[in-house]
Amino acid sequence: MPLEPTASFPTLTVLDHPLVRHKVTLLRDRTTPTKQFKELVDEIAMLMAYEATRDLALDRVPVDTPLETTTGWAVRGKKLTLVPILRAGLGMVEGILRLMPSARVGHIGLYRDHTTLEPVDYYFKVPGDASERDFLLLDPMLATGGSAAAAVTSLKRAGATRIRFLCLVAAPEGVQRLARTHPDVSVLAACLDRELNEHGYILPGLGDAGDRLFGTR
Repeated sequence: MPLEPTASFPTLTVLDHPLVRHKVTLLRDRTTPTKQFKELVDEIAMLMAYEATRDLALDRVPVDTPLETTTGWAVRGKKLTLVPILRAGLGMVEGILRLMPSARVGHIGLYRDHTTLEPVDYYFKVPGDASERDFLLLDPMLATGGSAAAAVTSLKRAGATRIRFLCLVAAPEGVQRLARTHPDVSVLAACLDRELNEHGYILPGLGDAGDRLFGTR
């Protein structure tokens, strides 16, 4: 079950599930190889998608079973869009798409300047009808919150009004910064870690998610 938002983190929900806890522990292990790391990110993202889509609107639809006609349910509108923040966010896409293959996929390219720790924007592409869509913004790490806040700003500039941020590991500083900048954006995380170090890395964390996903560490 998810942990409910608190006064300290009113926009944050932590997915407190035994399978998620187990898989995050494997992610943290420095000896976990790239192939297994990718599989774990994929699996956790799929588990998180169940919670992230809990309140999708449904319509009643008729369905013919082998025995009779009955009534079932269909997700309304099919207007969900996944937006990974490049490059690490790509690792979360496929797991969610297996649950919702009709979802569109946009992309936002941001990288963090290692001196200023501020985001630099280099790519943005989402469907043109952004105002009509629900967006799941994806990044394995919510560290300083700079990249997440910048990505949300870009989505809003394109017309988006319904945005959720999904991450595997969040730092308190990042959650609080995103909440200050965009209090209307809820955050779903697999875990909330202790703090950031002087270099802006999450502790205890799991290292650089992009490097571990793509074998560039």
